[in-house]
Amino acid sequence: MFKVDNAIILAAGIGSRFVPITYEIPKGLIPVRGEPLLERQIRQLKEKGVHEIFMVVGYMREKFDYLSDKYGVQLVYNPEYAVKNNLSSLYCVREHLKNTYILSADNWIKENIFSMSEEKSWYSCVYHEGLTSEWCVQTDHSGRITGVTIGGSDSWVMYGPVFLSRDFTKSFAGKIGEYYKKDGTQNYMWENVFIDEINTFKLFVNRQSRENIYEFESLEELRLFDPRYHHGTPNTFIKTIQTVFNVNEDEIVDIQIRKIGMTNKSFVFSVHGKPYIFRSPGEGAEKLINRKQEKEVYKTIKNLNVSDNIIFFDENTGFKISFFHPDAASTCASNGRDVFASMNILRSVHQSGLKVNHSFDIGKEITNYLALCYENNAVLFSDNSETFLKAAQLIQLLEKMNIPKTLCHIDSNPDNFIKLENGAVKLIDWEYAGMSDPLIDVAMYSIYSYYTKEEMDELLKTYLQREPQESEFFRLYAYAALGGYLWTLWSQYKKSFGAEFGEYCEKMYNYAKNFPKNFRLLKEGE
Repeated sequence: MFKVDNAIILAAGIGSRFVPITYEIPKGLIPVRGEPLLERQIRQLKEKGVHEIFMVVGYMREKFDYLSDKYGVQLVYNPEYAVKNNLSSLYCVREHLKNTYILSADNWIKENIFSMSEEKSWYSCVYHEGLTSEWCVQTDHSGRITGVTIGGSDSWVMYGPVFLSRDFTKSFAGKIGEYYKKDGTQNYMWENVFIDEINTFKLFVNRQSRENIYEFESLEELRLFDPRYHHGTPNTFIKTIQTVFNVNEDEIVDIQIRKIGMTNKSFVFSVHGKPYIFRSPGEGAEKLINRKQEKEVYKTIKNLNVSDNIIFFDENTGFKISFFHPDAASTCASNGRDVFASMNILRSVHQSGLKVNHSFDIGKEITNYLALCYENNAVLFSDNSETFLKAAQLIQLLEKMNIPKTLCHIDSNPDNFIKLENGAVKLIDWEYAGMSDPLIDVAMYSIYSYYTKEEMDELLKTYLQREPQESEFFRLYAYAALGGYLWTLWSQYKKSFGAEFGEYCEKMYNYAKNFPKNFRLLKEGE
């Protein structure tokens, strides 16, 4: 027998299956039948004498703090929660692996299956009739797991808590560290390590009833289990949709996360068979975006028919609901036709003569973003001061050129150019838009696409439909450098809220630092 030493609960994930509830509360703290998921598991562990509990947190980590005071849970932060799978979470607590229970935050267990001691290492499994996409297990006569396939039919599937004995973990902890450091394991779950090393580690099936262990796949499944979520979900997003469409809560279906982590968070949903997309501002966005100005832009461009079809816009909250095109796809910066269509849209906006009452002043925005970084103790690059001075010099040179301003999108990422089912291309997400030099949009498209200087030159020709002048090349390169610096500061500010962007920040900073070397008019401009 193995006396249980502790438990580890993995609770770092975003919880995309429970969107939009998890835009306001982490999945593990969602109340189910009157009790938060995590509190139920903690209570069940303590009932069986398991008092040393480690919880790995990430998304909305501050929401878990009360568990330390209430239950004595030890919180461990996983800084990579947004870019890696749960292998990274177990890596954070690998030194605590002994005779250990491992639990997931989104499980609900009816009857307590824990104990003060366990006979062997096991993985909770339930039987699934028919086809399934779950992890299906094959076993030998003793119940040891000898194979695992993702998907199958009429099979026992890995579902719920796990117990790993010290005999198991004394070697497995090392494997966790080994795999964590390997290239290509960003999407690995810790179970992938076990599967790869299945002949080395003995893990047995702990057969459970599906009526005893629940793992909810969607809000719709949660509604079936807990009637409260038919009509009483305490969620601002759900309530907004109800009000806009004048429907009951359970008429809002097919909810799926669309995007999270950049400026905004988005999810799609259906009402009466029609799909829509709900945009909500991300953390800190209120200091980056003026929603009244954004609303003015959408009103101004409405008849131009180049953007998404907006159903609802709240300038106070930043909530936006638009029609959603399920079969639409983002354009590709390496596809000539897509690039040509995207430049045509930008040109049509710039030449439309439409005006709004605000400008996008990149110099002021850089100063504002830098101030926000200092205010939030964001980590800046060591040579940031030098880069700021270079940016200030470029801004002075551009101001001397006195270029007429047109309505510009500013955030002209290829991902914001959407190809509809009928072949038409639309430009969405106008929250940064304002009056500016039209070549700023060409530069932004370039750096978002990670273009080289030569690719930028070709893009400028495509946009202008002629050979560019030297002054136009200069403006393009200047805005590429300034845009790179602006989005560097933007991402460093957002990182202070826990957002992660992989290599994006470094790539943007490379434009800010290195692109001034390409200026052909620098001396002449001075």
